[in-house]
Amino acid sequence: MAPGDTVDVSGTPITPVAESVYVVVHKPAGVLTTMRDPQGRRTVAELVPRNMGRVVPVGRLDYDSAGVLLMTNDGDLANRLLHPRYGVNKTYRATIAGRLSAQDVRGLHDGIELDGGERTSGAQVRVVAVRAGTSVVDVTVHEGRNRQVRRMFEALGHPVQSLVRLRFGPIALGDLPVGHSRSLTSKELSALRRVASQDGKKQSE
Repeated sequence: MAPGDTVDVSGTPITPVAESVYVVVHKPAGVLTTMRDPQGRRTVAELVPRNMGRVVPVGRLDYDSAGVLLMTNDGDLANRLLHPRYGVNKTYRATIAGRLSAQDVRGLHDGIELDGGERTSGAQVRVVAVRAGTSVVDVTVHEGRNRQVRRMFEALGHPVQSLVRLRFGPIALGDLPVGHSRSLTSKELSALRRVASQDGKKQSE
């Protein structure tokens, strides 16, 4: 069936069911997580080949952040992945100013009070490297608050200098080049559906 063709049965038009598409994108910093922008800025729509059909982002990744972004036309799965009930883990690598103290690490584990009085759930933290004036830290959260990781470190007095999402649930960035995209494998899709069907507490056990 070619684009623009129509199908009808006894004169009644039939709308074909769109094939589900699942894509992972390595979003660069400086690209909007939206399909179009009135100001003409770059969007993630430019990172997905047109032959994959119309897909939309699963949640958001900040303009200044890079890394894993899932895109799909499967609205049901997308909604489940974003629903707080399922608590899908997301892992970020942050380069921050200064060094985390033991108290800072405990605070991240226990939950941080953000600007505005919100309090986060506990995060998993791993210090990857300490350099002159900066630290590289992996942090895993299961919430979806606006700019959450940046705000957590800012609350501790360690502003984020760069942020890359390494993993969304079972989907890892791996060696996917910046600005490129690929279809999920059948194994990845099965794992993604599995986390979207489990209670968040079970996933963290």
